[in-house]
Amino acid sequence: MRPVTFDLDILRSFVAGVDLGSFGRAADRLGRSTSAISAQMKKLEEQAGVPLLRKAGRGLVLTDAGQTMLAYGRRLLELNDQAARAVQGAELSGRVRLGMQEDFGEMLLPRVLGQFARAHPHVRIEARVARNGELLERMALGQLDLALAWDFDARLPHAERLLDLPMRWIGPSQLADPPRGDGDGELPLVAFEAPCLFRTCATNALDRAGVNWRAAFTSPSLAGLWAAVSAGLGLAVRTPLGLPAGVRALAAGEQGLPPLPSIPLSLYRAQAQPDPVAAALADIVRQCVRDSSAAWATPSALPTTLPATVPA
Repeated sequence: MRPVTFDLDILRSFVAGVDLGSFGRAADRLGRSTSAISAQMKKLEEQAGVPLLRKAGRGLVLTDAGQTMLAYGRRLLELNDQAARAVQGAELSGRVRLGMQEDFGEMLLPRVLGQFARAHPHVRIEARVARNGELLERMALGQLDLALAWDFDARLPHAERLLDLPMRWIGPSQLADPPRGDGDGELPLVAFEAPCLFRTCATNALDRAGVNWRAAFTSPSLAGLWAAVSAGLGLAVRTPLGLPAGVRALAAGEQGLPPLPSIPLSLYRAQAQPDPVAAALADIVRQCVRDSSAAWATPSALPTTLPATVPA
């Protein structure tokens, strides 16, 4: 059987039509006529050998095969665009400014910097590891080109939601039972100084469950949190991504602890269409996040119940 080679130009029209909710709007976006887009969709279904779209009222919806084609189409187009940027940007030069949440400073940042430096040795990259509030403030002020940060209704333009991660109770890895307080019966909490998104989620969950708690240790840095948790001073709340060896994510429901929501992770861009240098760095950040988070990612359609906007 002769293998099928899908036309990337047609796939781009297909993905654009689905994303825009109309193939007519896709035609306007891509500078083609509606009839040309229709002919492309017919050819794509002929290549696939199965219907990809079906009528629903006055519009069209994806079939199961169409959903599969959409997922593969996105991946093929992304790889194609990355290849184009890599070839065209082989001699990229200039400067790019990247901000990253503290959670990713030790685990993700070295991989991103290493891959980018090898691919684009003539680009100077400036990286800043900081808390969410500072990163988003710097994005708003134009002091960063890209930022990988938690998304909690920041209301900044040009945010690309990468995935959702589950919040988890974090305890010491060396203790069989996580600390549950002393004679006062209060759960000891280890957290950032307020305001902090994770701290607020933890206290809200405990309050709803009727669990008494106390602030056992407060730190301005993530390293301080991990040191306190590892020493058994209390429990923290973060995601399972990038945990150091001295701590562990507790299993859901362990020790009767209340459930926690998921939190979205987004890649913020300074511009809707970043320059080639920033676009090349964004490609590497996306790939490193996906590679590192495969075991922890949850579908982005899952609801995330987060408190009012506060820094993480």
